[in-house]
Amino acid sequence: MSFSLDGHVALVTGSSAGLGKAIALRLGLAGAKVALNYNNNLSRAETALAELQDLGCEAVLVKGDVTNEEDVTAIYEAIATQLGSVDILVLNATGNQPQIPFEEYTWQDFQTMIDFFIKSPFLLTRACLPAMKEKQWGRIINISSDVFFRTVNNFSAYVTAKGGQIGFTRSMATELAPFGITVNAIAPGWIPVERHETTPQEKKDAYQVRIPMQHWGTPQDIAEAVLYFASQESKFVTGQYLCINGGISLM
Repeated sequence: MSFSLDGHVALVTGSSAGLGKAIALRLGLAGAKVALNYNNNLSRAETALAELQDLGCEAVLVKGDVTNEEDVTAIYEAIATQLGSVDILVLNATGNQPQIPFEEYTWQDFQTMIDFFIKSPFLLTRACLPAMKEKQWGRIINISSDVFFRTVNNFSAYVTAKGGQIGFTRSMATELAPFGITVNAIAPGWIPVERHETTPQEKKDAYQVRIPMQHWGTPQDIAEAVLYFASQESKFVTGQYLCINGGISLM
């Protein structure tokens, strides 16, 4: 079967809702054992876990702040005990993303974005790497953003940190290539999920009209791309980023 992940263990951070949940579901349906990560909303996380299990997927919940070193260690050890060593790492977790003029940002706003998109990938990769190297197989997939490749005003903290995430992807790709470990990035455009429920409709309409394909993308569009990067079929692809945005970054 193409894109089979039988025998693999996937950790998807920030996966109780939104893009993360869609990714976890897709990897589980492809045969991976999946660790769902959450930090705050237990009820929502349990609902996501039930969805996976109802579809016949083997999955567990792991609570923890992926920007905290002690939590990351505990997350990895819990997964290794319950499912086995992680060999597919999907770095998806994010915090609030304030979109305000530069003068209104505080350094803490920047630090929070750096923690989610640079510190967290560092901590999680460091935790997963020994087992990946021993196995001579691994997949590290950053969920980045197309904002790094196009003009987005009043978003400097987020865009800056996402640029660092792309740099991490490129640098780690060459370093880990000799070990059979690939490192790639998905760069979605704006795909409305639960966190955007209160976004004004006029803002959504103004964005949608700019999409060359003239319709919104879906979480499933992102999940299918992650599945490819996670699969054996992508074994000769590393250090790449894939914009999934209906062509808006070409405008």
